[in-house]
Amino acid sequence: MSRGETSKPRTRRKDARPGEIVEAAMQEFAEQGFAGARIERIARRAGVAKGTVYLYFKTKDELFEAAVRENISPMFARLGALAEAHPGTAAELLTQVIHNAYAELVDKPQRRVILRVLIAEGARFPRLTAFYHQEIITGAVGLLEAIVRRGVATGEFDQTLALATPQVVMGPALMAIVWKLTFDEVAPLDLKAFAAAHCDLVLNGLRKR
Repeated sequence: MSRGETSKPRTRRKDARPGEIVEAAMQEFAEQGFAGARIERIARRAGVAKGTVYLYFKTKDELFEAAVRENISPMFARLGALAEAHPGTAAELLTQVIHNAYAELVDKPQRRVILRVLIAEGARFPRLTAFYHQEIITGAVGLLEAIVRRGVATGEFDQTLALATPQVVMGPALMAIVWKLTFDEVAPLDLKAFAAAHCDLVLNGLRKR
């Protein structure tokens, strides 16, 4: 085997390291929380030396930010692209966005870990919440507002307070996340039924009467 051929697996391995380290960090955050997470344990989980972690990520904050960018940001980018290309009604678009949010966020344990860290430890680590707000929330709220405005413009939706507070549109999904994080072992939530009820509640509140 030539020298060029033997170098390929090493190149792939090196390229994969940041992702493997982020995945290991997610496991560590899930078990230990953000404050309790340790770089040395993250390194062991990833199968690398502690110094290797620092080659890619200088702090735990950077690891958390990378986890958000790898696990959450692409989902909202896809939703934004869906909204731009959607040819149907605002109600149909909002229904798709809500169901996608349940499938891609609420029902994904790894992604819920990020929200658990923010809910449980955000007050102690305000930089994390500020980053998540800038990276995710600002765009998500803007997307919801744009969909509601679209529905108002086409006459589907009434001029409602949802334009001023579009966060209310996704309120039930946040409740579902909290439920999954807190009560799911004792009272499992039927996410399909919950998502359908969420759509029904929101659309009936928005539609013109």
